[in-house]
Amino acid sequence: MDIIDIVWVGLGGGVGSLLRWQVGRLVERHIGTPFKVGTFFINVSGAFVIAYISASLAMGWEHRYGDVISSLVLTGVLGGYTTFSTMQLDAVQMAAARRHALAIVYLVTSVGAGLLAAAAGVALARV
Repeated sequence: MDIIDIVWVGLGGGVGSLLRWQVGRLVERHIGTPFKVGTFFINVSGAFVIAYISASLAMGWEHRYGDVISSLVLTGVLGGYTTFSTMQLDAVQMAAARRHALAIVYLVTSVGAGLLAAAAGVALARV
């Protein structure tokens, strides 16, 4: 790994995190429900885009380091944009508010929809 890779990941991560913050705010402002639609949308859309780009460029895990697309876009921007930890915190907060069933539905649908979005991204890239 070269220093430029670290720079690309850092810059991309900053951009992706800011994008996540803004998209989350906009979605939650327009769709304010106990089901965290903002985080759900961010993670599902991020799974789709990561899968689409990776499949379009035939990038496997062994190619995730050493070029601008993988460092800046996939790891940086899209890694900063998507958020597993916020999804987990959302579920814990739902459960703490005695919305246990909603927390379970949120986690299951987040993972399921993310997998479907990734599969759709790969399928679209191969068309």
